[in-house]
Amino acid sequence: MDHHKLFNDKSDLYAKVRPYYPQELYRFLATLCEEKKSAWDVACGSGQAAVDLAKYFDEVQATDISEEQIAHAIENPKISYSVQAAEKTNFEDNYFDIACVAQALHWFDYDLFWDEVKRALKPNGIFAAWGYSWFFISTEIDQVIEEYFLSPIAPYWAPQNKLLWDYYRDIPFPFEKVAAPQIEMKVEWDFTQLFAYIQSWSAAKQSIKEEGNEFLMQTHKALKLAWGDISQKKTVEMDFSLLLGRYKN
Repeated sequence: MDHHKLFNDKSDLYAKVRPYYPQELYRFLATLCEEKKSAWDVACGSGQAAVDLAKYFDEVQATDISEEQIAHAIENPKISYSVQAAEKTNFEDNYFDIACVAQALHWFDYDLFWDEVKRALKPNGIFAAWGYSWFFISTEIDQVIEEYFLSPIAPYWAPQNKLLWDYYRDIPFPFEKVAAPQIEMKVEWDFTQLFAYIQSWSAAKQSIKEEGNEFLMQTHKALKLAWGDISQKKTVEMDFSLLLGRYKN
């Protein structure tokens, strides 16, 4: 299965249930750039990162291989969206002050992608990739999710996800590493928001397709019980990875 098809299904819904990244991340990235003229949001999805990058950069070019995602992307006068593969774009050489990849670096062909980033970045330009993976709420809720939800969908994760779970440690990285601050990713969600989020995972969708949604019903029931008042928001803390480098050519 083509990996980008994993994210085409109901991409407007996908956008609604995905958490936004911490604002301090963008503030920090902007401080690393010599100029703040142009940013490239690679594999931009619905444009969540692009919208925040637009607060700090004059122009954001946001690309994604999925026409469906681009069709539902968040409009902003500073953002130009285009359907392009990460590994081959039509941008000029030495164009960008920064290239960013949110929640997608684990899907790329690195031999081709790194060459394209080097071509499109200005000398001394910044490359930043980040992503979130597992989340934590409370011992009881985490155990319910592990038992009823994570166990059944475990066989359906694409192997690339492991690269993110391992904090991108095993990805070949051709840039001069830049020290990253400790950035916390937290959201305040009620029961319905959390349940919508976990259903949006590609492994969950694949599992439902192959084996039906019985496990989902059981998760719903057990999770509701563990949650208590379902309208009550709880703090959802997420594992966050940030990979940073400067292009010294």
